[in-house]
Amino acid sequence: MTKKPGTRHPPSRLQVRAIEEAVLARWQPRIRARRHARAEAEGFVFRTRARFGFAAPAGSSDNPRVRWITQYLPGEAARELFAARDAGAGEQQQTMVLARALGHAYFREWGRRTHGLHIAFSDVEFADFSI
Repeated sequence: MTKKPGTRHPPSRLQVRAIEEAVLARWQPRIRARRHARAEAEGFVFRTRARFGFAAPAGSSDNPRVRWITQYLPGEAARELFAARDAGAGEQQQTMVLARALGHAYFREWGRRTHGLHIAFSDVEFADFSI
């Protein structure tokens, strides 16, 4: 498949690691600790453009598709993400944490409907966290 001119290419794993290391080396540790504590206490807003949906029969409009989602996620999701990162979890494992949290908030409406739904969250094009 040929990419259209002007489309963005995702950064390589080496580029991502270099960016992460540069940010961590320069970002003030006390500010990072305050943001960490605030996210765990108050939650955060997660904005993404990714393939998101839930498992459904073929031909259903509920099959996973690319969506823009802006969703508040509670502090427990932040705690789980931080714990996964600190334990050395890879991107796929952290994506699973986000999928569970997004599914609970977005599709299940905080547990009010669609219990036991299997959430699909993949092909992340954009992700932003606001604390």
